[in-house]
Amino acid sequence: MGDTDVTTEPGAPWLIVGLGNPGPEYARNRHNVGFMVADLLAERIGGKFKRAGKAQAQVIEGRIGPPGPANRRVILAKPMSYMNLSGGPVTALRDFYKVPTANIVAVHDELDIDYGVLRLKLGGGDNGHNGLKSMTKSMGPDYHRVRFGIGRPPGRMQVADFVLKDFSATERKELDYFVDRASDAVEALVIEGLERAQSTYNS
Repeated sequence: MGDTDVTTEPGAPWLIVGLGNPGPEYARNRHNVGFMVADLLAERIGGKFKRAGKAQAQVIEGRIGPPGPANRRVILAKPMSYMNLSGGPVTALRDFYKVPTANIVAVHDELDIDYGVLRLKLGGGDNGHNGLKSMTKSMGPDYHRVRFGIGRPPGRMQVADFVLKDFSATERKELDYFVDRASDAVEALVIEGLERAQSTYNS
């Protein structure tokens, strides 16, 4: 499906999902960059994550954007189910908050993009990402993605080992900046729409 084939519903809430694994041992892993972006967006909204009823997730409800027609109601979420089971909690939140699938944004790590580079898109495949695979299996592929580049593993390191390692010391020097930029990209996507956000952030 192309980037312009789906129009989002005016007035409908947005569900912004940071993908990651729960637990302190995973907190700084490359695979958890979606959680890092969700945490920064939570700071900006000024809320604290709380358990979401029956859904296996932590959520914050709030608003982003300037006062007026560009202001958007958002639900920020971090699935607490482990990455490969993300689809269940996201689908439960979608149904509970009555969010159109096109108003869902998954923020996730992406191996095939250089570190820190962003790509925003609507729909498409999962590229082997277990969180996306689970989401797509639960509700189809037609949700937005903010893809945060982490690059490929060095040498013969296995992909699974690479994504479950913390960012390197060199990468950490720029990590806060890149997480900040990814958070800006999510806000732009929700407030301004995909095409304008792509023109700014698809570097």
